[in-house]
Amino acid sequence: MTWLSLLHLGLHAAVPGAVALLAFRPNWKRAWLVMFSTMLVDLDHLLADPIYDPDRCGIGFHPLHSYPAIAAYALLLVPRVTRLIASGLVIHMALDALDCVM
Repeated sequence: MTWLSLLHLGLHAAVPGAVALLAFRPNWKRAWLVMFSTMLVDLDHLLADPIYDPDRCGIGFHPLHSYPAIAAYALLLVPRVTRLIASGLVIHMALDALDCVM
């Protein structure tokens, strides 16, 4: 595993943690856990062949990383009841998009 892969995985834990501390301070641990659990969106990688390709950009490739899915995640930021999960999903997609650039 390369240092970029390790950085990518670390950011998937650290960025939701920072957002949880800044935006959801009274319940930051719960907020971080919910946002971190959105990593389950990566289960769609199991549909790819090969499952892991370090040179593949997941955005637009995997079903749960598609542009319509990302638009749905953004819309889910509006209702308060789905905002925490949507925040985790949007953060996840942003980090994956950043990984595509690198």
